[in-house]
Amino acid sequence: MGSRQGPIERGQARGEAARTSAGLEIRGARIQHGLSLEDIGRPARLSAAQVSRIERGLVHSLDLERLAILCAAVGLELSVRAYPAGDPMRDAAHLALLRRFRARLHPMVRWRTEAPLPIPGDLRAWDAVLAVEGRRMGVEAETRPRDVQALERRLALKMRDGGMELVILLLAATRNNRLLVRTHGDALAERFPVPGTRALELLGAGILPGGSSIVLL
Repeated sequence: MGSRQGPIERGQARGEAARTSAGLEIRGARIQHGLSLEDIGRPARLSAAQVSRIERGLVHSLDLERLAILCAAVGLELSVRAYPAGDPMRDAAHLALLRRFRARLHPMVRWRTEAPLPIPGDLRAWDAVLAVEGRRMGVEAETRPRDVQALERRLALKMRDGGMELVILLLAATRNNRLLVRTHGDALAERFPVPGTRALELLGAGILPGGSSIVLL
């Protein structure tokens, strides 16, 4: 079984596929309209040989402006858009937060990182999944959350789609994050009823909490 692609690998693969596809479409439209490589390369300041390599997907670096000009020269319009697809790349602070949390767990608590949701093609994953005697608990770590409501919605969807009843929302213990939790305390208490200190105490003893929790570390 192959390893799960990270966000950088997915981005690289998608970029290569998009470049190859655009080259093929440019070639098809150029031939259809009876245009030469020189004809469409001239406005983009590209030689015939360079255009040929682009059409065959052999150019590994091509700016969007020149690609858009080539498309326009053969009657096509280049369209680029970005949309949510899976989880973002994690930085050093995020990884350090997960390490601090893991160090507080009892050895009996099994730890699995980057656990994908059990839906074919779904790119989302839990930062970690804890397991004790057949019970599981998802871990979602955030160092700099901004929108509490958006975070709650994302977690609720992950729990539903991943079949996870319990979750630890792991936050870096910064001044801003403490203020965020206090400000939204009433709303968060319903979804995360177990106090963070109690959750850490139980996990340190090898016991999963009976409810979801916000843990600041």
